Amino acid sequence: MSHLKELSHPILPLDVGRLWLDVCGWLVPAGFPSPAADHTEERIDLNQHLIRNKAATYVFRVKGDSMTGVGIYEGDALLVDRSIDPKHNHIVVAQLNNEFTVKRLHRRAGVVQLMAENPSYEPRRIKEEDDFVVWGVVTHNIHKLC
Repeated sequence: MSHLKELSHPILPLDVGRLWLDVCGWLVPAGFPSPAADHTEERIDLNQHLIRNKAATYVFRVKGDSMTGVGIYEGDALLVDRSIDPKHNHIVVAQLNNEFTVKRLHRRAGVVQLMAENPSYEPRRIKEEDDFVVWGVVTHNIHKLC
């Protein structure tokens, strides 16, 4: 399978409804569970926490394994903001020759490459004849743990 076919379709717009979650006022030790989990101090809206520009933010589902080195796995949901100016080293969703892909953007000395975060995949240098556009910048990865 081509490593460029990494994102499943369709592109999902965000639901702008509020999702309130309780925030605990202490750090969680990784060594043992806290018995105080029922004591919360405030509530947060994940939309405010995760989304800079809701009109320009979309959700993509990941297909493939080219980004596992940065913790992006098949089935993960990526929040992608189209209003952010893509810069060197950003993880981006790009369209390359009419196929979506998620990769690290590498821009140096006039050379643009899409870099996988899996040693099984070679960097993809963007050529002048390529139909290439950075669609948006990945801001968050929602990774299911169970």
